[in-house]
Amino acid sequence: MISKTSKPNLPDRMDKAVQKIGHFFMWSNVVLLGLILIAVFVRYILKLRTIEIGELQWHFYAIGFMMGLSYAVTTNSHMGMDLVRDKLSKKTQLRLDILGIIFLLLPFAAIIFYQSLEFVHDSWVVGERSNNDMGLPFRWAIKSLMPISFGLLIVSALSRLLRDISMLSGKGVNDGAK
Repeated sequence: MISKTSKPNLPDRMDKAVQKIGHFFMWSNVVLLGLILIAVFVRYILKLRTIEIGELQWHFYAIGFMMGLSYAVTTNSHMGMDLVRDKLSKKTQLRLDILGIIFLLLPFAAIIFYQSLEFVHDSWVVGERSNNDMGLPFRWAIKSLMPISFGLLIVSALSRLLRDISMLSGKGVNDGAK
């Protein structure tokens, strides 16, 4: 949780930026729900093809998922091994979090970020579109979210790492969770 009484520290500022972006993109889930309802109506009531709507659904699902990853890290609402973790001491939990961030999350996010740059560039250069004749003409746009979302994931992981190191060292920076 971001403290309202003291000057925000670096992890708080990083979390706040990622959470603002997350709040904006969470509305993609409302759009996704609307698209699903429209697709059902068009396909089963009007008996029409819904290829474009189906592809838009996948795009909005990708937006919600990719942009939600970093938000979940900042609010500590991501999935974990809570059944095992809750039985450990707070210091052991922090040590495991730090090791997981350093050896698993950051390398994974950095590799995906780096590899996605050329992937996205190539998609932009050729103006990639759906393989389906009735599909969407802008596949490059959704692919562009890959480096953005994994860049935000790196920022949120670094924020969590700084916060956990600070807590482990006894400096008492809050845990960032809501």
